[in-house]
Amino acid sequence: MIIFYNTLTRTKEEFKPLKDNLVGIYTCGPTVYDLAHIGNFRAYVFEDLLHRYLEYRGYKVTRVMNITDVDDKTIAGCQKEGVDLQQYTNRYIDAFKADMEALRLKKPDYMPRATEHIQEMVSLIKTLIDKGYAYEKDGDIYFSISKFPSYGRLAGINLEQVRSGARVNVDEYTKEDAKDFALWKKESTGVYWDTDLGRGRPGWHIECSAMSMKYLGESFDIHTGGEDNIFPHHENEIAQSEAATGRKFVNYWLHCSHLLVNNEKMSKSKGNFYTLRALIEKGYNPVAVRYLLISSHYRDPLNFTEASLKQAENTVRNYNAFYQSLDFCTTEIDNKTIKESIQSTREEFRKALDDDLNISGAMGVIFRFIKNINILISSGSMGKNNACQVKEFIEEIDSVLVVLEKESQQIPQHLACLIQAREKARNNKDFKTADNIREILCKKGILLEDTPYGTRWKFSR
Repeated sequence: MIIFYNTLTRTKEEFKPLKDNLVGIYTCGPTVYDLAHIGNFRAYVFEDLLHRYLEYRGYKVTRVMNITDVDDKTIAGCQKEGVDLQQYTNRYIDAFKADMEALRLKKPDYMPRATEHIQEMVSLIKTLIDKGYAYEKDGDIYFSISKFPSYGRLAGINLEQVRSGARVNVDEYTKEDAKDFALWKKESTGVYWDTDLGRGRPGWHIECSAMSMKYLGESFDIHTGGEDNIFPHHENEIAQSEAATGRKFVNYWLHCSHLLVNNEKMSKSKGNFYTLRALIEKGYNPVAVRYLLISSHYRDPLNFTEASLKQAENTVRNYNAFYQSLDFCTTEIDNKTIKESIQSTREEFRKALDDDLNISGAMGVIFRFIKNINILISSGSMGKNNACQVKEFIEEIDSVLVVLEKESQQIPQHLACLIQAREKARNNKDFKTADNIREILCKKGILLEDTPYGTRWKFSR
């Protein structure tokens, strides 16, 4: 049984999809006016973990991640550069997809662009007007939150607080304070569409409702995003979607917490603003960035430091070294306890992730397993068939974690020859030569370990 913490109910609930073994997920994607930073990617990596784990548990997942390619920021950016909106946003869409690939994020089934779904938004707005939930003022069209009594339930604020202009986070599309929000904005910037609503462009919130319902239906299972999306964005999505359809919009709302940098909120003014490509240019492994971003529970704040990233690199390196070391088990020994250990570890791994994606608990289980297997390797207590069983299990869970680097497990031939030469020197009891070769390899980033199976190596960096 999988349980998730549902922001809507503020409780953990058993996950029951609308259709057996079929799961629809909508992910609030990037606004493509600049490069995404690692704070953005914390949410995307969490959503990738969610997607992969549901598939690991046997569900067929359909996931939609929107691309907001028209809003105040994208318009301001393209006009500042004097280029077409699409030309401007394509640059950042391509960069985002490249970053996704570097972080090994699973490609969503659909990545719809807002600019390609204007008609769906117009149709939804017209429905809201016809049903009396929306009104026009000075060419703009607003949603009347007073007509939707349950407004504020997701964010935990009551409608009276909103009406009185209580101090809450608002966005650029709100009419005044936290009151009625814009569905459609009349043309004023030169970027517009000619529609039944007049010449203009959509508000931010209506984009996600229109695109999620097009690809997932009027009701679907899971909606995700960062906690900063809860209000007003997701609150507004619920209001406009349920007002239009008369049906419950989403069953489970999952939100991840903020990423801090050196215990402070990330900002360009503080100089603690990191993009993925900037970290890669510094020499960091993007797989280590991925591991760091999933290593803490998604609802806990994660403090990013370069020291923690270096530690993540060491963890990923040791994890891959363990996987590689299994190739050194070449005897015919058959340790009957290995199969039982794998099964119990699998069950504990699933039990942890079944509990609201408790990744910390799941990784604790895996690291204990690795420690125990390493003891067996060092003592010569497992053979090649046992090693194959362990490798298959590590590959199985890597369908969720995606941190194995199989392509990097080979070393240049001349270094492999040095390892063979050292092994020969040890057999001939020429320990001085063996020590000299060990030192040469160490300087080249190769660490050696002598085991009952012979010498095994791993990367030191």
